[in-house]
Amino acid sequence: MTAHDQMRAMLDQLMGTGRNGETTKYQVKFNDSKVCKSFLLGCCPHEILTSTRMDLGECPRIHDLALRADFEKAQQTKDYFYDLDAMEHLQAFITDCDRRTEAAKQRLAETQEELSAEVAVKANSVHELAEQIGQKLAKAEQLGEEGFVDESMKLMEEVDELRKRKLEAEQEYRNSMPASSYQQQKLRVCEVCSAYLGIHDNDRRLADHFGGKLHLGFIKIREKLAELEKNAEKRKEEKRKSSRDRDRDDREDRYRERHREQYVGGRELDRRSKRHRSRSWDRKEREKNDRDRDNRSRSHRSRSRSRERRSHSRHSSSSDKRRDRDRD
Repeated sequence: MTAHDQMRAMLDQLMGTGRNGETTKYQVKFNDSKVCKSFLLGCCPHEILTSTRMDLGECPRIHDLALRADFEKAQQTKDYFYDLDAMEHLQAFITDCDRRTEAAKQRLAETQEELSAEVAVKANSVHELAEQIGQKLAKAEQLGEEGFVDESMKLMEEVDELRKRKLEAEQEYRNSMPASSYQQQKLRVCEVCSAYLGIHDNDRRLADHFGGKLHLGFIKIREKLAELEKNAEKRKEEKRKSSRDRDRDDREDRYRERHREQYVGGRELDRRSKRHRSRSWDRKEREKNDRDRDNRSRSHRSRSRSRERRSHSRHSSSSDKRRDRDRD
């Protein structure tokens, strides 16, 4: 990776997908099912064990530092419970590794000469002391590289003491079995990473193993899994509660959607109020016009009846006069 690529990766990790103000470059969001949730939490075995004897190859899901930055920012305001997804992923991986470890132990039991119980105890003592020496040597070297010289020197003193104990254990083991059998390499399987360790391995080889990327990577994975499993039940309950709350909110949203006419904003209320007042005024105007029309109609009918009465009265008077003349 060039210096330019390293700088881009650092910016992605710090600022996320929008570091250049770009919103359409990334077609995938961190919460997409294609994104590796273990990677977002920094514990994907594909990433941790890369370039080791147990390199798993490229992860089938997406790894992107910018998406991890987006997730870390979003996680501050909403819990996505990706730790449960990562825990299931690591559990499946460690279960498979433990199965391979047991298979390796079975192969050693079938191929190596079986030791008596007493000799086996002494051989295990040598193995355990050798592992302690290798672990402390690796730790001392790491502290020295980080500048903690005093702590490193203190560990080296402990290593010297362990070496003396290992020499005594090896002498007891040598005296408990024939020389021809002692020269045979007695192997055991590392419980952490399933690598083979020999009883005659020197300190340098053991230090390289216990301080190597493979062994330290398995330690990181196992420690992360133990951390996730510690709070697994609590986190599952929190997730169930969150799901219930989300379902309730969804039901409420659907209810409000069905009855959205009852839940209107201030502007909508003002608009409806104006429309209601306008309709009320129009109705009053129509009623007034109807009343005026009725009044005019009644007045017209009244005048018509009056004219009819006057006409009838005149006609009656003329008739009376004619009758009077006829009598005369």
